[in-house]
Amino acid sequence: MITIGALSKRTGVNIETIRYYERIRLIPPPPRTDSGRRLYGAEDVRRLTFIRHARDLGFDISAIKTMLALQGVPEASCEQVSQIATDQLEAVESRIRRLLGLRTELTRMIKECDNGRVATCRIIEVLSDAPGDPDAQSDRPERKLRRRGIS
Repeated sequence: MITIGALSKRTGVNIETIRYYERIRLIPPPPRTDSGRRLYGAEDVRRLTFIRHARDLGFDISAIKTMLALQGVPEASCEQVSQIATDQLEAVESRIRRLLGLRTELTRMIKECDNGRVATCRIIEVLSDAPGDPDAQSDRPERKLRRRGIS
């Protein structure tokens, strides 16, 4: 049995995060010593490592709870787990597309800047355009991003 501090070091999960996971029942409440200190075992280390890795991959708490529950039924099909992972992959790919679009627009804005005076700065000008302003330039980054389905 190990303390919360040792569990934190072993799994790379902050102590406050471990307490939070206990409160939301992502990990079961551990037994406590007479003085109230939490004690964790090997299964807690394994479970928390799983959670940390899943969070690193961007899975939300709900998906993690579902996958943990499915682990309790080892004979069940892993189709639902596969679907959760597929959904996460699609979300990651969508974020990548949005970020690539943002990179393109930021690169364009920077290249268009002649590094002159702030009063005539193209970057400031583009960022100052009000969304939905009919008088704004048609090549505003946010409009391009919307047309591409990125914003």
